[in-house]
Amino acid sequence: MSVASGAAMSVPVEEPLRRVRMSWEEFLALPDHPRAEWVDGEAVLQVTPPVWGHGSTQARVCALLLEHFPQGHVAVEAFLQLPRNRVRLPDVMMIAQPPGADGWVRTAPLQVVEVLSPSTRTEDTVGKYAEYLEGGAEHYWILDPESVTLDAWRNVGVDGVRAWESMLHLDAGHPVGEVEVAGVAVGLDLDVLLRR
Repeated sequence: MSVASGAAMSVPVEEPLRRVRMSWEEFLALPDHPRAEWVDGEAVLQVTPPVWGHGSTQARVCALLLEHFPQGHVAVEAFLQLPRNRVRLPDVMMIAQPPGADGWVRTAPLQVVEVLSPSTRTEDTVGKYAEYLEGGAEHYWILDPESVTLDAWRNVGVDGVRAWESMLHLDAGHPVGEVEVAGVAVGLDLDVLLRR
């Protein structure tokens, strides 16, 4: 096969997230790989492989939480069952009590953290933002390595309606701060979390 000089090559581009309609039973029968969440009767499959920077940041967040909560139950990408037909895999999650025997979390977490990546940015900042609020997560952090920011929110009730209250915003100009989680002051340093 010959290719003319200067001719453009056509390479299919794979979508980073793939949605596949399936039943709850089919979702439960999926193997561990690919990683999948379940939202409104669709498996949300992450088809891009994890990368070092993302995993390293997850590990640093876990270490930070365990430093402040040595008896805490902290995990990376564990199943979290949420209201309205949703199962998510938060990048980092801390819960008050150990999960059930099957390893699934079915109670409101104390803390969820998402480390943004180009493939999951919209899912993490729009879909999960609302779902974690409705699911009763007490605290939600979004850590964005690309824009070098961390936003921390606390779930508050206003007239019986849940809402996120902004607790802290860190960026490259102001990379250090403190936020309270479950009554404990947690110091945050973007340079440490992102290893910059």
